[in-house]
Amino acid sequence: MTLNIGWIGCGRHARQMLLPRLPDHGIRLTALCDSDRAAMAATAQAYGVADCYSDFRDLLRHPGLDAVGMAVGPDIHQAAAIAALERGLPVFMEKPPAATAAGAKEVAAAARKAGKPVIVGFMKRYSSGNRIAMNLLKKANFGPILGITGSYLTAPTYFEGEPDYTGFFLHHCVHYMDLVPWFASSEFAELSVRKVSPAPGRLLLHLGFTTEAGAIGNIVMGTVQSRGTPMEEIRIMGDHKRIEVDNIVNVELHRDPPFKADDPAATLDDTVDTLTWQPNFTAAANEDHKGYSGLLADAAAVLRGESRDAPTIEDGVLAMERLERMIALIEK
Repeated sequence: MTLNIGWIGCGRHARQMLLPRLPDHGIRLTALCDSDRAAMAATAQAYGVADCYSDFRDLLRHPGLDAVGMAVGPDIHQAAAIAALERGLPVFMEKPPAATAAGAKEVAAAARKAGKPVIVGFMKRYSSGNRIAMNLLKKANFGPILGITGSYLTAPTYFEGEPDYTGFFLHHCVHYMDLVPWFASSEFAELSVRKVSPAPGRLLLHLGFTTEAGAIGNIVMGTVQSRGTPMEEIRIMGDHKRIEVDNIVNVELHRDPPFKADDPAATLDDTVDTLTWQPNFTAAANEDHKGYSGLLADAAAVLRGESRDAPTIEDGVLAMERLERMIALIEK
């Protein structure tokens, strides 16, 4: 079944990361909406879309829509999602789902009332390395998670004009407010924050946490690194087991290998020695290691009425609540 979708937001992120993957998953771009007429016209030409609107309310009245997608900003996400749901249309939206946790809860309430799904763009769950890591964690032989450390950094480029860091929190930090509890399969319990800010727009945070399941951990986030360098790393610790994900594409599983230097029969044993995975970037394969394609595959299935373990508006509410807990600690 082909989904006819109306799309709100024709900015660079939508054009480069989201829209090119819609046709792969049976989604037809039927109508567009953006206040930037030039960006919308270029997008319409690229996808052969004839119907374009400057107001999302007009787009929602477009005949024949099966669903609505959007990648705009948090305030429009909230307003447009609620308006779509009131018209009985399921929604895919980029994160964040709203500017506040209260706003996200309003979207969730509208989704429940309409009986329609809202999928939120937490694509970090679908990044190649993270998916492998989660599948390893689901294996019974990994055992309980004892600790998680993560690092997710960026440059001040997008945020130095707003030294209150609203954009950094809403568009960057919110990802790890979803990802780390997802890995832990447990909610945060205690939180603590340390910070350093050498200049306006430049901020480094260390978020210490425990989880309700008993794990401990730390998340490093900040605007003090070049985007030309690796930005992410994840370390998940178990008892004599450790998963490492670097730059979302390099994965190592460490177990309890024997010492080999004094063993003349030393070999490699796939039950105890380190396993590694890296993608083959020279292969002629159109793979999306960032995770947008996998996210949209699940989103398309849910919008059609199928069941998938995709991030929903309820996950968006939780991520926003965690984010606001963190911000309150920073502002103390």
